[in-house]
Amino acid sequence: MKNQNEEIDEMIKTALSNEEAAFYEDLKEQSPFEMIGGLFEGKMKWWTIGNVFISLVFIALSVVCLLKVIEVENTNALIRWSLGLIGSMLIPSMLKLWNWNQMQRNAILREIKRLQLLVAHKE
Repeated sequence: MKNQNEEIDEMIKTALSNEEAAFYEDLKEQSPFEMIGGLFEGKMKWWTIGNVFISLVFIALSVVCLLKVIEVENTNALIRWSLGLIGSMLIPSMLKLWNWNQMQRNAILREIKRLQLLVAHKE
């Protein structure tokens, strides 16, 4: 299957002009690190930077809550610190899921652009 995809890519590149071929090359499949880097580009980069900052704050808060859970002796305080620990671990997890969804959205948009280029060239 991979060879067939590579053959199709080569056929498309040979049929495109130099400018279109360069654009098509930019739409190639990205590695996970390139996908993460793609989150810090475009209109949503400040949102992603904010997500990273908020995640770091809540990870630090979860460490504090964990240390308090270990040292506390009162049951009511243990419950409160445990709930704080759970909550402070949940927020970075949800933000990470949001970032993964953004990475998938970017990958899908890239594939749609490749299809649009292919269809536009066939016409």
